[in-house]
Amino acid sequence: MRFVDEVTIDVVAGHGGDGAVAFRREKYIPFGGPAGGDGGRGGDITLVGDGGLGTLLDLTYQRRIEAEPGENGGNKDMYGRAGRDRIVRVPVGTQVFDAAGGDKLGDVTRHEEQFIIAHGGRGGRGNIHFTTPIDRAPRRAEPGEKGEQRKLRLELKVLADVGLLGFPNVGKSTFVASVSAARPKIADYPFTTLTPNLGVVEHAGGTRRGGSNFVVADIPGLIKGASEGAGLGHRFLRHVDRTRALFHLIALDPDPEREPFADYLVLREELLKFDEEFAKRPEIVALAKSDLTDVREAYPALKQRFKEELGLELKLFSAATKDGIRPILDELALIVAEARRSTAGDDAQD
Repeated sequence: MRFVDEVTIDVVAGHGGDGAVAFRREKYIPFGGPAGGDGGRGGDITLVGDGGLGTLLDLTYQRRIEAEPGENGGNKDMYGRAGRDRIVRVPVGTQVFDAAGGDKLGDVTRHEEQFIIAHGGRGGRGNIHFTTPIDRAPRRAEPGEKGEQRKLRLELKVLADVGLLGFPNVGKSTFVASVSAARPKIADYPFTTLTPNLGVVEHAGGTRRGGSNFVVADIPGLIKGASEGAGLGHRFLRHVDRTRALFHLIALDPDPEREPFADYLVLREELLKFDEEFAKRPEIVALAKSDLTDVREAYPALKQRFKEELGLELKLFSAATKDGIRPILDELALIVAEARRSTAGDDAQD
């Protein structure tokens, strides 16, 4: 399935039905009073979060979404039927913006969470509402109001606890596959991953001894200039925005112009160009593929350099043999648990 994380759509809520002008015509009542009913309310357009969806692809085929209009009022005091609401299911993590002004209108962060993005118009009142002591037979009624009409931009930001970052082909997909049930496409060439992959890590050593789960997002390979859009980086970087922790993977590369320490600095610079808030986020840096001899030989010098120049503790692991993975998962689980507690505390204060 093609991954689509941004789409622009027009939404038109239902118009309200017109109020009716009618009079009673019962037998033996020659001068019956007004009997025109109200028009029905127009249908709303509502977004609903769906945890089973992972793309906005469906909305690319329906760029204009309309709700049903309300029915006009009838005679004999009959009110028109309200228009049916239009339900639009979107992936959890979808944000809604006004396409013209750029204002953020809403954010779907939970399964079955919903909010109205366009309200239907109110139905017009029938002539039964316009009787006065002077005018006992009013011949006027209200037209229904128009429903809201908007052009919206929907953006999908993957919801994950840990953002997995690294240059193409450093082993991110292999890591996700080794610690979760996710099975991303894996091959020995750059840009194998073209969409963010999510993996749920079931961490047996988590808090309360009962274990804990957290979600890892394999962000497609970033390159220099990603914050300006190189390699579609500006689109992929948005999926890091909601993560609680960052996990940088570096690896030895046969390209003589690539070096693990420099790779990390480049990615860090691109992150801060995209959003300076990333500097405050907890992070872990690890050298991948420790099952290879040249990697094990290069690790001591790299570890010392990261410590001396950046104050970071460089980890070492192998997704193939799972060597060194457990301590990394322990640390990630701890970071995520602390972030969740902090978020819960902020919500309680609000």
